[in-house]
Amino acid sequence: MTDQQSKSVITKKEYYTPETPDNQLVLESGDVLQNLTIAYETYGTLSEKKDNAILITHAFSGDSHVAGFYEDDHAREKPGWWEFMVGPGKGIDTDKYFVICSNILGSCCGSTGPSSVNPATGEPYGLSFPMVTIGDMVKGQKKLVDHLGIKQLHAVIGGSVGGMQVLEWTVRYPEMIRAAIPIATTMRHSALAIAFNEVARQSIMADPNWNKGNYYNGKKPDLGLAIARMIGHVTYLSDEAMRRKFGRKLQGKEKFSFGFDVDFQVESYLHYQGSKFVQRFDANSLLYITKAADYFDLVDREQFTLQDLEEKSRGLIKFLVISFSSDWLYPTYQAKELVKALKRTGQNVSFCEFVADCGHDAFLIRDDRFSNILRGFIDGISR
Repeated sequence: MTDQQSKSVITKKEYYTPETPDNQLVLESGDVLQNLTIAYETYGTLSEKKDNAILITHAFSGDSHVAGFYEDDHAREKPGWWEFMVGPGKGIDTDKYFVICSNILGSCCGSTGPSSVNPATGEPYGLSFPMVTIGDMVKGQKKLVDHLGIKQLHAVIGGSVGGMQVLEWTVRYPEMIRAAIPIATTMRHSALAIAFNEVARQSIMADPNWNKGNYYNGKKPDLGLAIARMIGHVTYLSDEAMRRKFGRKLQGKEKFSFGFDVDFQVESYLHYQGSKFVQRFDANSLLYITKAADYFDLVDREQFTLQDLEEKSRGLIKFLVISFSSDWLYPTYQAKELVKALKRTGQNVSFCEFVADCGHDAFLIRDDRFSNILRGFIDGISR
C-alpha cells in the first residue's frame, strides 16, 4: 500500500430525496422537476456547531466520489477524482473539516438526470428531462446542505464547471458562505468554448443510435459520445503537454500505414479516452450539462449577478481565484476579469496563477504548491 493510499478513507455514496412536497424543484426555465434525488458523499466529522463544512463542486463529467475508496474496492484501484487533495492531513484536511461533494443535476452518477426514470411514464426521461442550469444545480445542493442542518459553509470549492457552481453559490446564497475558491473557471463561456461544446453535442446527435435521446432500451450512441469526449479532451490539455507526452511518436509501428489506421500515439490516446468514457457516462447528460455551462453568465442576466454581491455580502466572503498558465479553455485573462469584477463590488479577493504546462486539467493533477495554497487559505479563514 502506498503512503497516499494509507491516508485515504473508505466512503460510500448516499442519496437524499426530499419528502413531498419538497421533492420538487422549480427550475429557471419555469419547468418543475419532480422526484428530486441528490447523490452525495461526506468525509470527516461535522463539528458540534456545524461550522466546519466545506462543499466541493465537481466538473461536468465528475461525480460525488471526490476522494477515498469504496468499501468493495479491496484493491483500492479507483480513488476519488481529487484523492491527492482531500483526506486526512491533505490540502483539504478531513481531520479538520467536514467535506461534502454532491453529484450535479442532469448527470448520470446518482442524481436526477435524463437517464433517470420519469415517474409519469415509468421510462427514462431522455429529452423530456427539463433543461437545467448551473443555478438549478446549486439550488439542489442547497436543499442538501439544509437537510444536513448546516447554516453556513466554511468554504465552497470547485474547478471548471465546478468553479461556475462556486460563483453561483456566492451570488445566490452569500450569507451562507465564508469563503469561495473558484478554480480554472470563468464568469461566462467565450465563443470558442461554446463552439467546442456544440461540436461535441452535434457528434452525439449525428450518431444513428442516438434516436432523439430515446436509446435506453437499445443500442447507445457510443461512437458519437466517444468523439465528443475526444473533442473535449483536447481542450483539457495544452500544446506543451501533448508535445512532451506524444510528439509525433508512432503507435506500435515504425512507419506510416498510408491509410486511416491509428498511426500516432496521440490518436491512440484519444481513442482510448473516448472508449473509456462511454463505459461510465450518458450521452444525454453530456448534452444537458454542456448546455448549462454555455448558458452560465454572471455578467449579462436579470438576477443573481456579481453586482448583487455589493449589497448582499459587503465583502464578507473571502475569495481565492486560481488559474493555470497553460489553460487555454479558461485562460488566465478570464480569471483576471473575474478578479476585477469582484474588486469592483468591494470583495475580499486573492488571486493566484500557477505556472503549469498541463493545460486546463492541471487542477486535477497532484501539485504540492496547489495543495499548500488551498490548505493555507482554508485554515486562514478562521483566523
